[in-house]
Amino acid sequence: MPTLRQLRYLVAIADTLHFRRAAERCGVTQPTLSAQLKDLELRLGTRLLDRSRSGAALTPAGREIVERSRKVLGEIEEIRFVAQSGQDVLGSAIRVGVVQSTGSYLLPHVIPSLHEAYPKLGFYIHEGLPDQLLRDLQDSTLDLLFFPLPVRSAEFETLSLCRETIGLVMPWDHPLAAETVIGPGMLRGETILSLSAAHRLQELVQAVARDHGATLLKNYEGTSLDTLRQMVAMGMGLSLMPALYIRSEVEPQDIVVARRFRSPEPTRTIGMVWRRGTSRQDEFLLLFRLICRILKERVPELTVLG
Repeated sequence: MPTLRQLRYLVAIADTLHFRRAAERCGVTQPTLSAQLKDLELRLGTRLLDRSRSGAALTPAGREIVERSRKVLGEIEEIRFVAQSGQDVLGSAIRVGVVQSTGSYLLPHVIPSLHEAYPKLGFYIHEGLPDQLLRDLQDSTLDLLFFPLPVRSAEFETLSLCRETIGLVMPWDHPLAAETVIGPGMLRGETILSLSAAHRLQELVQAVARDHGATLLKNYEGTSLDTLRQMVAMGMGLSLMPALYIRSEVEPQDIVVARRFRSPEPTRTIGMVWRRGTSRQDEFLLLFRLICRILKERVPELTVLG
């Protein structure tokens, strides 16, 4: 029979398609991971991976076994939590995933109040790209996501926390900096900088650029909002950024300036996402109510939806 360790290694290969990156993710050496996967193939009597110098690809049998492995690992994680269920509500660590454009700007507003009310509660926070975070949630590497919605999957439960406006960021000496709000047609002919397609924010930016007659720069896509902010300051284009990032990183400094759009403003929805059927659902529902209350009291930039 395969071991749980071997199933975790197989899932890591499925997510990375690369032995070195899978080994790093699992915290083992590449030879150890490779040897365990070969042993797994021997135990099952079938080839799971097609190996090459550039990496690995799953065989048809490998793909099916990966999907079943994700479910097995998820059930094991649920068993672990049920075994500890005698502890206090919100009295243990939650492995939280966040996207780069959300976590560092949303969580600092809620963590102090949560810690005061539930001192035993802890967040192990992992920042990553959307697709990888969803895979990590699916295979129980993570318990909960604070994540842009919608998420269209029957495997997950979602609740909408808040709606966040998106503003226009530009150099201080740009002509639009003299405007109080940005209306239709004012961006015509402008160049818009955006995060890469791996970030969900790009979809929204692309739609706004199209609607306002601006051009989305395709030959360079930023890896972070901070990178985009520096490029905007150098006059390489304008960018669209979330309200909490503007509050945290744009307004306190003087290298760029932000302006709001005329109503209706572009917005995005941030929510909580977890695995359907998890034994921690009651905890997550309580956490949702607590966070909504905190955001209503402390973050006027957001429209709280819960």
